Amino acid sequence: MNSLKYITVPDFASEDGKITADVKLSYQLFGQELHSAPVVLINHALTGNSDVAGENGWWKSIVGDSKLIDTKKYTVMAFDIPGNGYKTTEILFEYNAFSAYDIAKLFGLAVQQLQIPKLYAAIGSSLGGGIAWEMAILFPNLIENLIPVASDWKASDWILGHNKVQFQILENSKKPLHDARMMAMLFYRSPASFQSRFNRTVNTNLGMYNIESWLLHHGKKLESRFTLHAYKVMTHLLSSVDISKKFDSIEEALEQLKSKVIMIGIDSDLFFGAQDNKETAKILLQKNKEAVYKEIKSIHGHDAFLIEFEQLVEALSDVFKYKI
Repeated sequence: MNSLKYITVPDFASEDGKITADVKLSYQLFGQELHSAPVVLINHALTGNSDVAGENGWWKSIVGDSKLIDTKKYTVMAFDIPGNGYKTTEILFEYNAFSAYDIAKLFGLAVQQLQIPKLYAAIGSSLGGGIAWEMAILFPNLIENLIPVASDWKASDWILGHNKVQFQILENSKKPLHDARMMAMLFYRSPASFQSRFNRTVNTNLGMYNIESWLLHHGKKLESRFTLHAYKVMTHLLSSVDISKKFDSIEEALEQLKSKVIMIGIDSDLFFGAQDNKETAKILLQKNKEAVYKEIKSIHGHDAFLIEFEQLVEALSDVFKYKI
């Protein structure tokens, strides 16, 4: 049931007005037949795809039969962000053709086209969480539970700066994907995570520190499964996340929100700082919105959303009526 499916959003006009085109989206369904159970939308992160469950699923620890997001109880849906290159080498648009706002609009229109009146939950990690935020503002009646994980409603100055350096590497390096990924991995983990894992140990076969060979391995790994164009698309999208840009303030943007918001932060996240989530929770509560902030305690930084499954399950067990 989880083979790639396609849906075309006709005459889609991009936010900046540069593109009006039919946009073909690929997506996967897991679990229950569409229209027979509550629908959970999962938005993937920067180097992810629609393969969230099953044998190769990047979130298979929490999505599946009798797992947190139980495929015996829910229809699980995941789109591929156009341009992520999953199962296709076709390049249809420039890397900066769309913004996160556009992707959110495409996803929302596709959900409506599939005659899904309501999403029980929209959950996304990192960039995927940013797109979920954008969807919740654009389609206020669509999402019952909005769950951004290790994410935020905006690209902070820190992320904008990081992405600028990523683009410099992508434009100037002899091994652009490889080297950009090595640099990014430093932001996705934390000093304590590296110390606990490597502790200055040496790989004698390679004649270098284990941290160095690990970073080289991750550069090579991404190079083998991702394209330069896709990496540029996703990095650009991450920089474009900002639900406040069509409003006078973030307060005004959040006024539109009708979803219950469950934000999951990570105390050691060096990429999407936990403090930003706490500030957002404060504004939401001042606006009498239903919002809660929960925190994963981990030394592993941003990537803890892929590592600390037990804490993630505990934080979301009440939303998904899951017994621990």
